[in-house]
Amino acid sequence: MKYCHECGTELLLKDCNGEGEVPFCKACGSFRFPVFSTAVSTAVLNKEMNKILLIKQYNRPDYILLAGYVNKGEDAESTVVREVKEEVGLDIISYQYMRSLYFEPSNTLMLNFISVADSEDLSRMDRTEVDDAAWFTFEEAARNIKKNSLAETFLLAIIKSLDAGKVTLQPAAVKGD
Repeated sequence: MKYCHECGTELLLKDCNGEGEVPFCKACGSFRFPVFSTAVSTAVLNKEMNKILLIKQYNRPDYILLAGYVNKGEDAESTVVREVKEEVGLDIISYQYMRSLYFEPSNTLMLNFISVADSEDLSRMDRTEVDDAAWFTFEEAARNIKKNSLAETFLLAIIKSLDAGKVTLQPAAVKGD
């Protein structure tokens, strides 16, 4: 970040109480920490935890994990539940946070989850958001996911964690809990 997002003044680096040098706007008298978007991605599993749901969007040919941006005032877990419901019409019954990675092309911090859906019924899928969705075995998902993508990185790590028995799912919170 080279210029202040409030007034446009060129920023200079200034020591910020133990944070090291941080961009500072002399005109506003404020430090300007990095600003980026936050999104979630999730490997949606069936109840038996032996299939993964992959989707295609925006007329692109590749399968990816289901993902969406975190809304202002929303926590990441609620975003997972909301996005899955909005995009493919499934209710999430449990989930686990896995890891995060920064995605430079869209200046987004991606928070990755495993989630378990209440069914495999895709009849309520929103065709304005999702072009196609399909359930795959772990091996099929690894073959069909977009190659060299963040989705593939997350998927392969999730499959490895599942195979190693390193997944401890938490019940999904119901609105109002």
